[in-house]
Amino acid sequence: MPPEEGHEIRCRLDELLAERQMTLTELSERVGVSIVNLSVLKNDRAKAIRFTTLTAICNALECEVGELLVMAP
Repeated sequence: MPPEEGHEIRCRLDELLAERQMTLTELSERVGVSIVNLSVLKNDRAKAIRFTTLTAICNALECEVGELLVMAP
């Protein structure tokens, strides 16, 4: 799905999960966010993300925000 006009940020959640051999279900359990909401984020359909959620995901994946969210080419 191409980014919306004016929306140039892409989420690398799928790639980071694969690198860490972690499932979306496992991440959901670790961060306390539903699989559905993580899936929306993973598939670049999210309109916003709470800082608390972003922090929890980064902590669980042991990554920085800039590794998770990147500017689309």
